Amino acid sequence: MVNAKKLIGSFKFAFSGIKIIFKEEHSLRIMFFIALVVIMAMFYFNLPITHKAILFLIIMFVLTLELLNSAVEKFLDFIHPDGNHRIKIIKDVLAGIVLIASLGAAVIGILIFWPHFS
Repeated sequence: MVNAKKLIGSFKFAFSGIKIIFKEEHSLRIMFFIALVVIMAMFYFNLPITHKAILFLIIMFVLTLELLNSAVEKFLDFIHPDGNHRIKIIKDVLAGIVLIASLGAAVIGILIFWPHFS
């Protein structure tokens, strides 16, 4: 049987983590704003359900990567607060991962929305 208190507590921890990172990470706030614009646009243009599903999946993928990036960066700062060349490389690679995913998401968005603007 599922313990409702434990389940609710788990959700509270999860939302608390998102709230903390949302306050601290400017890039996550920008991504949330872009996600809201895309969600509004997909309903405004009445996209097919498959296009909506693809866009939602891509949005969740990019936001998840950004949250993971932020969590790993926080961990790296914790274990080496004074900075380190190797830690900088890891952080740069993490940022590159999010950048590649974001660029891929932008291309998918352009492919889906292009017919509505031409």
